[in-house]
Amino acid sequence: MTWIFRGKVAFVLKLVILLLLVSVLGTLTQSAIAQGEYFIGGFLALTILLLAITYLTKVSIPLKFFLPGILLLVAFVLSPILYTVTMSGFNYKTGNQISKEEAILQVQNRGFEGDENGTTFDIKIGRSNLQEAILVSDITNNSYFLSTVADRVPLNPQDLTINEYGVATTAPNFAPLQDSELAAADKSFSLKRFKYQDEFFIALEGYEVGIVSRQVLAYDAQSDQFKNIISGAVYVDNGRGNYALPDDPNSYLEPGWRAPIWFENYTKLFTDERVRGPLITVFIWTIMFASLSVLTTFALGLLLALALNKPMRGRRIYRSILVLPYAMPSIMSILIWGGMFNTEFGAINTLLGTDIAWFQSELFAKTAIIVVNLWLGFPYFYLVSSGALQAIPDELLEAAAIDGANPRQIFRQITLPLLLRILSPLLIASFAFNFNNFNLIYLLTGGGPINSLDGELAGATDILISFTYKIAFGSSVQDLGLASAISLVIFLIVASISLYGIRKSKVLESFQ
Repeated sequence: MTWIFRGKVAFVLKLVILLLLVSVLGTLTQSAIAQGEYFIGGFLALTILLLAITYLTKVSIPLKFFLPGILLLVAFVLSPILYTVTMSGFNYKTGNQISKEEAILQVQNRGFEGDENGTTFDIKIGRSNLQEAILVSDITNNSYFLSTVADRVPLNPQDLTINEYGVATTAPNFAPLQDSELAAADKSFSLKRFKYQDEFFIALEGYEVGIVSRQVLAYDAQSDQFKNIISGAVYVDNGRGNYALPDDPNSYLEPGWRAPIWFENYTKLFTDERVRGPLITVFIWTIMFASLSVLTTFALGLLLALALNKPMRGRRIYRSILVLPYAMPSIMSILIWGGMFNTEFGAINTLLGTDIAWFQSELFAKTAIIVVNLWLGFPYFYLVSSGALQAIPDELLEAAAIDGANPRQIFRQITLPLLLRILSPLLIASFAFNFNNFNLIYLLTGGGPINSLDGELAGATDILISFTYKIAFGSSVQDLGLASAISLVIFLIVASISLYGIRKSKVLESFQ
């Protein structure tokens, strides 16, 4: 069987697999570069080069095993982290999500206004002499004309096909677009300014209506400014991703673009009261929630492990039952518990004979979260505590008992310290997990209760990760730059707490 892994057959098989992989990556590289994603294209090209060097040469045998993991680590761990760090230094939110070139083009396309009478025409879009054109019907004046970007040609009604509404549908030298062509042509036609008269043009409003308009904003590329042709107001680059009036920074043109603001998103966490107040409240609750979750789940799991560590009838059945909450998908369990806490028909109120609005009160909502997380988390600590108890030598416990120690002293002086030494990494990992336990908060309470009418950003049960999600995606203004800054702060907090806990527990000393 060694011929499968060595020799010419193995080399040919390796070459075929490598060629298939390189062809796929090459196609993705070409597509990424064609769409302007040069970083992704460069990374894929570098990946192809490294694969060829590693597996077609003998430059490094260990690299043949490590390279796939390294590439995946860079692609799916380091790159998102670097992207988040980069975006945290930008004004990156609703209205400032595109490049500057795209923003200038869109401001120009939006920088027009209708005439004083609000004149509109019925139109048909199509082509005339291979140019985009519209067939315009002025029903009020019984006038018809063909308009392109450069010309306007009057038409004789006798040469047209006019429907029962007085709208022209066909004309000489005009080919209307078919229904199958409309979707593809929407972008090109919507950006056109079709000739009307003087400074006025016809802008499209959908496929069948044209609005008589004139350009209000003109862009000067040399000075990088927009000027209002009517009022004379000049809009300049404010350095934050918008063209604004110098005397009134709050008067700016939309859309804007992603612009670097360096550390402003971080300083906003401490200087902007609308962000700072909720952030402090959410941070305190996040620490409390993660700590209580670890303490309660570990305590209950350890208690059950101690109880079932002694011989008893039906112990295997009890152990199987206790593992069921851990085996069941957490999303399903959370949704079921959400129904059980329902005020009107939930099982909790029915059993207790109460009508508690669990998710309308801050205290009850937080209690519900801790209870549900206890249900989800105690099987894990039951399993690891059971295994850890088996690892404690019986001789230590027997020697302590011979020396006169009672069971409580044995547990406090011997069993618990040894358990904590064994389980410290798992306790720290559980704290980090609950610190970012987005699923529980989002599915059970949605971060509420919250008074959104007062403009509150955070609910009573929001933790940092759900608060960040709301800033990024949960409102009409999606501030991705600020959310990226908070995400980096969360990363630093969790990393610091985890490193401190590992260092204090001295768990890594056993590996030295």
